[in-house]
Amino acid sequence: MSWDWELSAAVDLRQLEIIRAIADTGSFTAAGEKLHVSQSAISRQILLLEDELGEPVFHRIGRRIRITPAGESLLQLSHRVFQDLQDTVSAISDKRESLRGTLRLVGGMTVCLYVFPALLAEVRRVHPHLDLKVTVGSAERSITMLRSGAGDLGMLTLPVETSDLVAVPVLEEELFLITYLTHPLAKKKTITPADLDKQPFVLFETGSITRRLVEEFFARERLEPQIIMETENVEIIKAMVRHGLGISIIPWQAVAADVRTKQLFCSRIAGNALVRQTGWLYPKMSRLPRTVSEVIRVFETVKPRLEAATRPPKT
Repeated sequence: MSWDWELSAAVDLRQLEIIRAIADTGSFTAAGEKLHVSQSAISRQILLLEDELGEPVFHRIGRRIRITPAGESLLQLSHRVFQDLQDTVSAISDKRESLRGTLRLVGGMTVCLYVFPALLAEVRRVHPHLDLKVTVGSAERSITMLRSGAGDLGMLTLPVETSDLVAVPVLEEELFLITYLTHPLAKKKTITPADLDKQPFVLFETGSITRRLVEEFFARERLEPQIIMETENVEIIKAMVRHGLGISIIPWQAVAADVRTKQLFCSRIAGNALVRQTGWLYPKMSRLPRTVSEVIRVFETVKPRLEAATRPPKT
């Protein structure tokens, strides 16, 4: 049996509160004043506890007191117990109250175009009084906003290496090569990495995780593409490709509608599975704000639809 369980069986909440008050104030008299009880009542409770434990909780040295190892264990237990009580009461109160306030979401362009609309429509349906604000930007800008408090919750391409933020993967997307319909590559049954060498590319901006995945693919296959343009806006990329300015590599979800309407051609690259991961990002804290935890919860209800949208054809 652990020491904490032994202690909890022998001590009640009032005694834990008294121990905290003595430790905070430095005397039995001051602890009594803080808790609005007599000094004799404080002393009586400590004597009862020490008798129950068979251990001194405080050493009395004249008018001064010093906490013992047993008392220190009780003091640490009191911190945990009262924090748990506070968290539980807050959670119960949160569930009874209508969700209000403001939630500031940050994310990349693709997330804001293809993930957030379905998610926020459901959040608005469930919590009509919640004020939702969305900021689209690069991963660097989004992370800066989360760190400064200007953003509450982000969805970004992973991995993000930060010690002060929590990253939770939630979606995976396959990346496809896209071209305009009359491009010579669109006539090929199988596109190999060698087919892409020296080709003009319109890509996501330098520094983005998606760009890094593509550059790793180029380096692995020893390709030397011509980067004619880069942007964080996937709609701009598709527009440039449609007009014959170059080809690109983007997530399936971003090109699915264009393929169905025969505005763009897309293909896997033989021998290469290019996959990116998207996830939640939020500051580390002992307890998530209810607005944040509730949006994450609502996301799980729409996730099957989003996963279906990101799932490419098998052929």
